[in-house]
Amino acid sequence: MSFQSIPEILDILQIEALYQQQPLKRLLDCWQEVVGKVVATHTQPVSIERDVLWVATSSAAWAQNLTFERQRLLKKLNKVLPTPLVDIRFSTAHWQRTKKKPYRQQSISSREHPSYLGNMSNHTFVKSFPKNPDTAFANWAKAIKAQFSSLPLCPNCQSPTPKGELERWQVCSICAAKSF
Repeated sequence: MSFQSIPEILDILQIEALYQQQPLKRLLDCWQEVVGKVVATHTQPVSIERDVLWVATSSAAWAQNLTFERQRLLKKLNKVLPTPLVDIRFSTAHWQRTKKKPYRQQSISSREHPSYLGNMSNHTFVKSFPKNPDTAFANWAKAIKAQFSSLPLCPNCQSPTPKGELERWQVCSICAAKSF
């Protein structure tokens, strides 16, 4: 169960109220057929006011390109709708409110990540704090070297690499990123 903020809930209710309007409801039902699948993914009809259709677009570039196509779209829509439209206006203004599915971040456990190192139980804990930065750095470098000494090496750069990265990309994540 996901929790939504009050503004998100109000936006959803506002969209549902707009959807209940009869001409807009009919338009929404046939929108993808009329404009095509690609255009439909970047647009969403928002309202009909004084026989003018207001459409939210995902970017200003989509709004501009569709403005040039509005006469052709208007003819197609008027063939399907019982009440003819006079014009179509495209804008990015209401795009955030009209997104149907909010992005949900995928959650994976750290153990599933290719860079997972496993249980590193051989951590070296310092019982007293070093007196100067050079000693602190030397202790840290020694602990890191001990931690990564058991890892296999990347075939490209010879750096210690978690096994998951080698299984997934056959190289370390840095070398894999360079190849992208």
